Amino acid sequence: MNAAVRATVRVGIYTGAKVYFVHEGYQGLVDGGDNIKLATWESVSMMLQLGGTVIGSARCMDFRAREGRMKAALNLVKLGITNLCVIGGDGSLTGANQFRKEWATLLVDLVKSGKITDDEARKSSHLNIVGMVGSIDNDFCGTDMTIGTDSALHRIIEVVDAITTTAQSHQRTFILEVMGRHCGYLALVTALACGADWVFIPEMPPDEGWEGHLCRRLADQRARGSRLNVIIVAEGAMDRGGNPISSEDIKKLVEKNLGFDTRTTVLGHVQRGGTPSAFDRILVGISLCLCARMGVEAVMALLEATPETPACVVSLSGNQAVRLPLMECVQVTKDVTTAMAEKRWEDAIKLRGNFIKLVKTLALTEMCHRSLLVTSPLLQSNINVAIVNIGAPCAGMNAAVRSAVRIGIIQGHNMLAVHDGFEGLAQGKIEPITWTGVSGWTGKGGSELGTKRVLPSEYIEEISLTIAKFNIHSLVIIGGFEAYMGGLELVQGRDKYEELCIPMVVIPATVSNNVPGSDFSIGADTALNTITSTCDRIKQSAAGTKRRVFIIETAGGYCGYLATMAGLAAGADAAYIYEDKFGIRDLEMNVEHLVQKMKTDVKRGLILRNENCNANYTTDFIFALYSEEGKGIFDCRKNVLGHMQQGGTPTPFDRNFGTKMGSKAVLWITEKLKEVYRHGRIFANTPDSACVLGMKKRALTFQPLAELKEQTDFEHRIPKTSWWLKLRPIMKILAKYNISLDTSEHAHMEHVIKKRVSMPAPLMKKASPATKHEEEE
Repeated sequence: MNAAVRATVRVGIYTGAKVYFVHEGYQGLVDGGDNIKLATWESVSMMLQLGGTVIGSARCMDFRAREGRMKAALNLVKLGITNLCVIGGDGSLTGANQFRKEWATLLVDLVKSGKITDDEARKSSHLNIVGMVGSIDNDFCGTDMTIGTDSALHRIIEVVDAITTTAQSHQRTFILEVMGRHCGYLALVTALACGADWVFIPEMPPDEGWEGHLCRRLADQRARGSRLNVIIVAEGAMDRGGNPISSEDIKKLVEKNLGFDTRTTVLGHVQRGGTPSAFDRILVGISLCLCARMGVEAVMALLEATPETPACVVSLSGNQAVRLPLMECVQVTKDVTTAMAEKRWEDAIKLRGNFIKLVKTLALTEMCHRSLLVTSPLLQSNINVAIVNIGAPCAGMNAAVRSAVRIGIIQGHNMLAVHDGFEGLAQGKIEPITWTGVSGWTGKGGSELGTKRVLPSEYIEEISLTIAKFNIHSLVIIGGFEAYMGGLELVQGRDKYEELCIPMVVIPATVSNNVPGSDFSIGADTALNTITSTCDRIKQSAAGTKRRVFIIETAGGYCGYLATMAGLAAGADAAYIYEDKFGIRDLEMNVEHLVQKMKTDVKRGLILRNENCNANYTTDFIFALYSEEGKGIFDCRKNVLGHMQQGGTPTPFDRNFGTKMGSKAVLWITEKLKEVYRHGRIFANTPDSACVLGMKKRALTFQPLAELKEQTDFEHRIPKTSWWLKLRPIMKILAKYNISLDTSEHAHMEHVIKKRVSMPAPLMKKASPATKHEEEE
């Protein structure tokens, strides 16, 4: 919430508006006085890393009565406030819309009572409302992610990872209860991220007889050699009769029927606290300026509003900020609750929208058979699918491998693990990999298969011989720019080596996020969170030291994604990248900007530099320049983050993104194999048989490797265009640079469409004949 407050305040001031804090929510609006204070640029400094909300929030009964809303209207009119930005859940946003609808009649009553003049009423003739949804439950329909959800997932996954180690040591069953009274999103995503054995959510109660099924599954996992069981329970979980299912109920069931040593953990308000994640500060991971971009979009929405404009809520769709009619979203959210109360479980899941794909993925990777889930028997295809990791290791690679292996096994394929990249493929370092062989991989960083940067061109003949020897029918390539380049080289080798005429898919996985054909890469979110938390600590280290500037070097090769997004998340004063050319005049301007900043109450500076942004303006050069020019005004420190950005346990975003990408890739390969099977053999040599699987705006898209060549700067190993470059002006505005903001491209009002989606069995989904396959996420 604080990141959203900060962005809204600073962009509002940038546009020339007066911006006010309303402390303690609607209660502060009703009480007025010192609860409504003018905000300044400096008053939102050092807010980004703080959890909760520094301006306070409170439940307010007074605002529910017309008399209370009249007091609130009086306070706003007296201060000349005609635009209100509300950050909260559906109840807060519904109250805001009601306030707006009766605004005109409130003014009439205030004039009649003599509390305001006709002139004051005329100047405040209409009230504009814009909403941003703040809720860790992610229970508001119309947005992919609400503010706070990703941070809550971080807290939960930290606990799950900690519990897992002790559970394995003692062979225990752990039951983890997470928040979600009416929404199971946190529980569902947690189950995917940690590879849970079972999950209970309120929207999808288990079938009759679930007790026996659960116990059989837990026993089966132990029989396979697993030393632990993990069960995730949303606090609002219930059975099909509407009776609550608590963590204690499940514990008693497991202990009685199986005799397993069982422990329960109820997280409670731990999930609401802590430092916000990079995703929540900026938008997606996988995400992306959630709060910063939404704060900007909120101000734009208010400035463009007219009396006829409906109240809107700024939402996230893919990596796009969109505006939706507030009450449409509220109504769909209420429809979910109604469907659950009437035990229309399928409707509840469909109305949630993004739940369906999460449920299917969980069902496939964990084999949890329920209604609405996969119930098809396993088939045997006699297809051999090889999986290889290429390039530098990154967090989330293992989650993608695990998902691909398990989906492939369910499809009936024989899954093969290739060790040590293309070099290992050439040398025949290949072995079968099983369902249990990938257990516990979602939470592991790096690459369990081993990976190298070697490209296939120097081993192309050996690779073709290995493919023939092991009878490999398709290839899943997971990695960064080397994976993309390697895929291209294999495609080019098809003319000479027929063995290479097999379906191939490249899954982008690199901290640099520089693979053409995808807005996001697996691993980038984990690296971004590492950089952001490091910057927080570095800035905090200057709390007792006045006037200090930090120069931080980030990874990324020639790609400035990490530096730009970390700059937004950490509140940097500048971020130097290769794609946004800069010279000595820009450096001078930045130094002068910091000199002026040191004259204010904010006496800290943060400069980020992408490692290859400029061959001459090195980190040492910039450090020396700032040190020299800042003599007597500020001193400097520098940090090169290095390989710490590449390691660590994967974030919830990277675990789930990797799981989704691995699953999607193998399902695509399965359908492609059907297309290219001719006369008893597989032969694939068309461009659409070798693709990059990427996230583009709101869709997962398969794009032929050959078509992406035109979009690639091969010399610098980056795409020729990048969506995130449009965010750089926002970073400069939030750092108080006097620049022009291009507002020609912004979110237009869209509508919430309630689809009654059918639920086809994903195992038998018909292939699209198109060269590009897109699926709205």
